[in-house]
Amino acid sequence: MEGSEPLYRLITTILDHDTAPAVELAALYHERWEIETAFGELKTHLRGEKIVLRSKTPDLVRQEFYGLLLAHFAIRGLMHEAALKIDEDPDRLSFLHAVRVVRRKLASFAAFPPSGQENFP
Repeated sequence: MEGSEPLYRLITTILDHDTAPAVELAALYHERWEIETAFGELKTHLRGEKIVLRSKTPDLVRQEFYGLLLAHFAIRGLMHEAALKIDEDPDRLSFLHAVRVVRRKLASFAAFPPSGQENFP
């Protein structure tokens, strides 16, 4: 009907609608796609499409994975700060663009003297 709310169908194996109301499940479904998007960002954009973890031991693989998580968190944090400055929803910013900007800028921060910040950009 014109002007009315859209009607959605929810198919689930949860039969008790008091335990899991459809409105809550629909909201959670959206959140599920948020995490799927984050996994895609980690696997495709941050690490690279065809690059596998290089470490050979379980501890080092874990360390490498945590490094990727920290990099993702840092980039998302920068995106959040940028979005706040321009009064924009952070989800509307491109993660891939942010990764490219960070990679371009990283070279200028890669080497600085530990004694001080006199040459620090």
